[in-house]
Amino acid sequence: MLSLRLLPGLLAAALGLGFATVAQADTVYLSAEDFLHHAFATPPRAEVFWLDNTAQEKLTRIFGHPYRAARVRYWREGATTVWILEDIGKEFPITAGFLVKAGQVDEARVLVYRESRGMEIHLPAFLRQFNGARIADDKLSTPIDGISGATLSVAAMERMARAALILNQLATNPVPAK
Repeated sequence: MLSLRLLPGLLAAALGLGFATVAQADTVYLSAEDFLHHAFATPPRAEVFWLDNTAQEKLTRIFGHPYRAARVRYWREGATTVWILEDIGKEFPITAGFLVKAGQVDEARVLVYRESRGMEIHLPAFLRQFNGARIADDKLSTPIDGISGATLSVAAMERMARAALILNQLATNPVPAK
C-alpha cells in the first residue's frame, strides 16, 4: 500500500511530466543528394561561393543577421543552380533546397524539418508558390500565402528563397573588383 507521505512527491512528479520538453527529431523529407539528382540528370561538381562583404551585407538584410557561414556550396550547370540553405524557423534550423533557372525559382523543397509544428511547409501546395519567383528590390516578386500555425517557418522559407536568388545573381553575374 502506498504511504500517504509519498503522495505529494508523486503528484508533483506526475505534474512535472506534463511540462517536460519533448525532443523533436529531424524529419528528413529529401536528402541533399536526392534533391541534386532530381535537379540534374548527373549532378555537377559542387562550387563554392565565398561570402564577401557585399554578399554578407545582402544576406544580413534578408536574415536580419550575418549568414553563419563564410562560404556556401552550390551546384551549377548552364543557367541552372541549386542552393541548399538553412534558416531558423521558431527554434531550430530548417534545411531547404532551391532550384534556380534563369534567375527565378523553378522549385523549392524542404529537405529537413526540425520544428515541432509548421511542417505543412513541406507540402507541394505550399511550395509551388515559390515557382517563378524572382528577386525584385531584395524581395520576392510573388506573394507567399502563409499557413496558420507555421508563420515563422513560412517566413524562414521566404528568407531562404530570397537568399538563393540573391546568391544566384552574385554567383552568375559577379561584380568586377575595383
